[in-house]
Amino acid sequence: MADVTAVFSSRSAFSSAYPPSAMFDSAKEISAAGLSLNIICQSHPDHQLRRLLDSGTRIRCLFLDPKGQAIRAREAEERYTDNTLTTLTALNITMLTRLRDRLDTASAQRLELHVYDETIRFNLLIVDRALCVVQPYLPQSRGVDSPTFVIKDNTAAEGLFPVFDQVFRDMWERSKPV
Repeated sequence: MADVTAVFSSRSAFSSAYPPSAMFDSAKEISAAGLSLNIICQSHPDHQLRRLLDSGTRIRCLFLDPKGQAIRAREAEERYTDNTLTTLTALNITMLTRLRDRLDTASAQRLELHVYDETIRFNLLIVDRALCVVQPYLPQSRGVDSPTFVIKDNTAAEGLFPVFDQVFRDMWERSKPV
């Protein structure tokens, strides 16, 4: 636990202590993987994302594929029968695609959107390769109800940061661009 700096009982408790603007406003690189990435798409306004991208920030978003099998399995596990997660994820991808289409070429290249179709295990957020937020997906529970762990890279100690950084990189390599 050398690099675990905080543990929260839910995503809501985490968000109160770590608002997106506090994590993102001076970031140079944001990497996120999960289901629908609401922390970026719903909790951070387009104009602030645009400002980040225009100032040189690289944002990589890895969504659970709304056309894939894994999202349907997750919907069944959470007992959704109306494509709730599929619709939310597709909407969030569309919102970021729309933003990317309105950016100049250099800024648009810094907003990378990918999808993957694998059993969802974690929601990951890595900021500047120094801060990692990890949230496991629990059986039959919404992601917002899961515990959230804050990990700060401490290269001097054995820790979890490199593990989750590698998880993100491996998933990114197997994913498809949007």
